[in-house]
Order: sequence, then C-alpha cells, then structure tokens
Amino acid sequence: MSGEIQRVYLVTGAGSGIGAAVCRRLAGSGIGLLVHTGSKREKAVAVAEECTAKGAACQVAVGDLAEAETAGMLVSDCQKHFGRLDGVIANAGFADRRTLQELDEEGLDRSIDVILRGSFRLAKAAQPLLAQSPSGRIVTVSSFVAHVFRLDGDAFTASAAAKGGLEALTRSLAAQMAPQGITVNAVVPGYVQKDAISGRSSMDDGRWKQAVARIPLGRLGRPDDIAAMIALLAGPEGSYITGQAIHVDGGLTL
Repeated sequence: MSGEIQRVYLVTGAGSGIGAAVCRRLAGSGIGLLVHTGSKREKAVAVAEECTAKGAACQVAVGDLAEAETAGMLVSDCQKHFGRLDGVIANAGFADRRTLQELDEEGLDRSIDVILRGSFRLAKAAQPLLAQSPSGRIVTVSSFVAHVFRLDGDAFTASAAAKGGLEALTRSLAAQMAPQGITVNAVVPGYVQKDAISGRSSMDDGRWKQAVARIPLGRLGRPDDIAAMIALLAGPEGSYITGQAIHVDGGLTL
C-alpha cells in the first residue's frame, strides 16, 4: 500500500463537523487518511467510507486524546498502515461554556488534556515521521473563544485557556520545526454550524441568532469553510506559511 500513497494525513476528531470536512477535502487518489474519533467509531467509519469512494486509502482509529498513550498509538498506526506521515490535523476538542464559578478543576483539566496536551503529544510523536516527509505539516484547530470574550453570558473559561495555550504552542513548534521543513499553523474558526452527522447542538435557536448578529458577513460558518483553509495549509500551497493563527470567522474578530 505504501508505494501507492503520495501523502498521508492524520486527522483527529474526524467523525463529524470540521474534522470530517477536512477528510473529505483531502481525500483523493494517492492520499492516505487515518480518520480518528474519540469514541464514535460508526461515524468515523462512515466518513472513511466516503473518502474511500473518492480514491483515498483510509484507516479508522478510536482513542481518547486525554490519555497519554493515544497520540503515540495514532502515529504508530500511520507508520503501520501507510509507512509514512506527511500531515497532522489536530482538530479534536469540544466547547465548555461554563463560567469561572461554574467550572471545576476537573473540567479545566479535561479541556487542557484533550486540546492542549493532546496536541503537544501528537506533535512530539509525529515529528520524526514528519521530518522524513518532503513537506511535513501540522495544522491545529483553535477557536474564536481565545480572542472574543464578551459573549453575553457564555464564558468558555476552560476552552479559552486551552485554545489560547494551543496557539502559543503552535508558534513555538513552528519555530522549532522550521529547520526540518515542517510548517505549523493554527486555524481559528468562528461560530460553525453543526453538520448532519454532528448531532444536536448544545446551543438553542436564540443563541444561534445572537451569534449570527455578531458576524459581519451575516451567517454561520460551514465546516467546509474551515476545512478549505486547513487543506490549503496542509497541502503544497502552504509551503511558505508557518507560525500563523489564521481566522476563518466571517469577520467576527474584526
């Protein structure tokens, strides 16, 4: 299989939403994809089947990125199934809307473990293989909540802390990995609507209307809007972009 593959991508949190859209964008002949999900294997399998139909070679992996061994397992899976790794899309994460007084230390730890520590472990485990690629890429997925703080009651205390740390980590990794030809960037989505397989949103209709009112372009982002930027950074066109946090948010952070 490895002789047929030109590029291999590991996409975390790929069972739905942005991660699934990234897989669809990247899929094609000569592409290997490791489609990761935290727990919902059936959704990841469905995404892998779509991408296989587009010509990609796909494998599915399940694992909680809060657990220390998961990142290494995912990188090992890429080596085992494809013999290489060219790009890591660190998308796994979740939103925690709790305020300071509502949030406990367990909740804070969970956000940091999945979003920040999970991305750190992925980058560390993946670096040796990415350094062997002619064009190694890491793209992390941050969030507007690390930049916009007056949200009418939605505080995102834990999410803001974890995503802010993720952007700082991204820049640090970009500087350290540049001599190996590896680019490292963050994409920062704004409000993104749920896709059909993501399930029910935790925001009610009223909150979604408030969100749209904050966006200069007057609409929510689609998962594919974010995936388009990620695919650019992860592909040949992103060869001279590194250490950046690129906002894809309809003008929310203007």
